[in-house]
Order: sequence, then C-alpha cells, then structure tokens
Amino acid sequence: MKVIAIGNQKGGVGKTTTAINLSAALTRLGQRVLLIDLDPQANTTSGIGVEADGDATLYPVLLGMADIRDKIQPSRLERLSVIPSAMDLAGVEIELARSDDHLTRLRGLLQGLKPNDLFDFCVLDTPPSLGVLMTSALAAADEVIIPLQCEWFGLEGLAKIVHVLEQIRESGASPELKLEGIVMTMFDSRTNLARQVVEEVSQYFPEQLYRTYIPRSIKLGEAPSHGRTIFEHDANGTAAQAYLSLGKEFLQRQGVASD
Repeated sequence: MKVIAIGNQKGGVGKTTTAINLSAALTRLGQRVLLIDLDPQANTTSGIGVEADGDATLYPVLLGMADIRDKIQPSRLERLSVIPSAMDLAGVEIELARSDDHLTRLRGLLQGLKPNDLFDFCVLDTPPSLGVLMTSALAAADEVIIPLQCEWFGLEGLAKIVHVLEQIRESGASPELKLEGIVMTMFDSRTNLARQVVEEVSQYFPEQLYRTYIPRSIKLGEAPSHGRTIFEHDANGTAAQAYLSLGKEFLQRQGVASD
C-alpha cells in the first residue's frame, strides 16, 4: 500500500475534488483504495456521500484509544473504502501538539496497515493549512500530489508547500518523502493566464507536472452537493474524462498496469 497525500495549504484549489475523484478513478482502473479524510471540515466525507460523527474518525485512533482498522468503512463504490472526518477532529490538533511524536504518529498507524495487503493505495485529503494534521499527513505519506489552481497566487502557495516538504524530509520524520506530481486544476485553455501559469510551473517542475489538466467545470462543483463523484454525476463529461486520464497517468508513473 502506497500512501499518497493530496496537499496544498491554500484553500479553493481543488484539493478535495481531486482526492475524491482521483480515488474514484483509481478504483475504476482496478485499484483498491482507502480514502482518509483528515480535514475537520469533512468535505471529502460529505462529498463521497458518507455521514459520520466523531467516533468514526481518526480522532480516537491518533490518541491511542482505538484501532485504525475499526474505522475503515466500505463505500458504495466498488474497491473504495473510507475513513471519514467530522468537526471533532479539529480537537486532535491540540492533543497531538502536546506529544513528542505528533509528526510521526499517523505514519506509524498507516505503516501498520501495509502488511495486510488490503489496499493498493491510501489517499489522504489534508486540511488547507499548515497545522499539525497537515504536517502529520505529509510526514505519513510516501508521495505528495499538489493540486494547483491556474492563478498566480497558486504559485506562491506552491513554493511554500515545497519548502514544507523539504523541512519534513530534513527533520527525519519522512526522509524519502517525494513530490509525486503537480496537478493543474480549474484550467481554462481560452485564457492567457492559465497557459502562463502552466508554463511557469513546467519550467521549475517539468518532471512533476501532470500532462492531464483538470478543466473548470460546473459539474465538478455540483457533484459534492449530491454526495457523488464526477463519474456518478456526469460520467461522459470533460471533467470525468480528465480525472480518468489523471488516474491512468498516475498509474503509469507508478509502473502499475491499469484495467
């Protein structure tokens, strides 16, 4: 099981949308996925159509009061399991901040799942901040995917999170942590701005930039309100095609054959 964090400390960049729909795309391509919502706002949880309270989250697991395996729920989608979030998860940041191992505790929990061979990938949706939950998720990950909105402010956020990844590696919490890729979101080929931002990113991160761009899409915005993935909400639309293409490109990078 490889752990992939979807991270960006800037909100509104398509992070949760990417966590949900990349996970769904991977299951369509034959992969077994565990999607973990680490954002107390619980947008991934509601966006995938799951209702949860504090007892269903990682809160008691991170405090050593429950087994992570007991929090894994099946979803209605084949090959996709979920650990949901709830607002109560915000309280765990205070508890974890008091502990010496707050940066590595989640990593240890997820490492414990790897020998079970239940999942091919674990996708972590992280909070839009640089708090304890976000840094714990990055330290727990093998690789990080950064969704980046096609705007100039997004480039500032990219520099910050790349710096955080370097700090986590240097701290020894996750020395092999890798920036797996950068996904351009809300892309509109009709605007010069979108093309300029993509060109800027490609200059500095040519190997990490995904060839698949996620388009601006009303359907992508609608789907979470119905608790659906884009594949359920608009299966034949451009956004669904883009996320399926993203899933295929991701698996190609991983050296995994897709169904």
